[in-house]
Amino acid sequence: MSSDDHIFLFAGLDSKKPSTARKVHLRRLYDLLQLSIQRCNFERAQKCWAILARCSEINWKALWPIGLHILGGKDCEKNSQISVEYLRAVMLQHPDDRESILKELILHLLLQGNCRGALDELELYLPSFPYQDNPTLHIYAGLSSLYLAQSDIDKFGAYDQLLLRDSQTHFEHATALDPSNSVALAFLKKITDLRKGNQTVQEDSDDEPMDFTELLPDKKRMRA
Repeated sequence: MSSDDHIFLFAGLDSKKPSTARKVHLRRLYDLLQLSIQRCNFERAQKCWAILARCSEINWKALWPIGLHILGGKDCEKNSQISVEYLRAVMLQHPDDRESILKELILHLLLQGNCRGALDELELYLPSFPYQDNPTLHIYAGLSSLYLAQSDIDKFGAYDQLLLRDSQTHFEHATALDPSNSVALAFLKKITDLRKGNQTVQEDSDDEPMDFTELLPDKKRMRA
């Protein structure tokens, strides 16, 4: 092996062979970043990311999933709101990937328990293309509406019918776009039964609304 040959552990940044010492250094720093993430050393990963993001050769906007993963890696609960703010900023800076970023934003809002905030965001985007053709976004909207509908159960144990109808509509859109989606099909059946009165909903004062967060993807997102 000649002195000009360099071995890098991870593909990324630029598939071309580094032609300068600076580019070699950047590739090695990127390797260190990925190794730190693999080893859950998020403090070191954050330092590497801070350096790379300042380099003109690095398009940090396109690497937004890495930044998000680092933010959520060390302390998911503490950095949850920071992750939401980060995603909002990236949506403005990187519009070409706005659909994927929006899914992450909604997921983080739902994991926070902020169903109203998630639904408000979705109602802003879902009427337009390409978001209206995304089954995942319709499922998130359906889950948010259903959660809010049961949170507003009245003294007679009745769901908020308007929100329940909206939830059904979103799950119908999701199944139309993805007929084999088991989550959408299961909740659509449940809502249909509720609206037809085939199920008796009895709520005690100590009962809590249905927790659907177990159906959501894991908080720890995979790197891009």
